[in-house]
Amino acid sequence: MATRLFSDLVNRIAPSAPGCPQPVILTYIRSAAIDVCERTGAWRYKHATVTTTAGTYEYSFVPESNAEVYSILTANLNGSALAPITLEALHRQYPKYPSSVTAERSTPRYILQTSPITFSVALVPDTSTDTIEMFVSQRPTRASTGMNEAVMDDVEDAIVHGALQQLLTLPERTWSDTELAAYHAKQFIFKVTERRARTNISAVRAAPTVRMSAWT
Repeated sequence: MATRLFSDLVNRIAPSAPGCPQPVILTYIRSAAIDVCERTGAWRYKHATVTTTAGTYEYSFVPESNAEVYSILTANLNGSALAPITLEALHRQYPKYPSSVTAERSTPRYILQTSPITFSVALVPDTSTDTIEMFVSQRPTRASTGMNEAVMDDVEDAIVHGALQQLLTLPERTWSDTELAAYHAKQFIFKVTERRARTNISAVRAAPTVRMSAWT
C-alpha cells in the first residue's frame, strides 16, 4: 500500500497557525491522525494469516507500514470464530493459563490483544497446523511520518480540523485562537461522526462474526 506523508498537510494548517514551527505542526497532525483512526475505525486491514505453533500462545501482529494494531475486529481459527476474552476472565476460567503442561494444551477458543504489537490465544495450541485469520483496526504509531494513502485521503479533513483544534488552544502562543479552535472542534466532531457512521454501515454489511475491545 502506498504511504502518504503527514507533511503533505502542513500547508493546510500553517496559515491558520502563523508562526507555529513545522515540527510542532507535524506532531499535532500525527496526534490528530491517531485520534481519528481510533474514533472512526477507518484504517481497517486484513491481517496476514497466522499459523499456530504447538505450545506457543502469544503471537506478534504484522501491521502495515507506519501502523500498529488498535483493535482486533474479527478473528477465526480454521474458519470458526474465536471469542474475545479479558485476561481476568481467562484466568477465572483457566487459573493455570498459560500452562506449560502438554496435556493441558487444546484447540484455541479465545483471543485477546495483549499490546499494540501482540495477541494471545487460549487455550495454548496443541498443534502447529491451525490458521488464524483476522481483520484489525490500525492507527499510526507515535513515530510514524505518514499513513496509508487511501485512508489518509479519506479522513484528511478530520485530521486537519483535529490538529488545528489542538494547536490553537495551546496557551500563550502567537497563534493561539480559542474562537477559531472552537470552530475546528465542531468541524472535527462532525467529520469524525460522519466517517464513523460509514464505518458502522460497512461493518453491518460485512456481518463480522465477533468484535473485540480496543487496545488503549
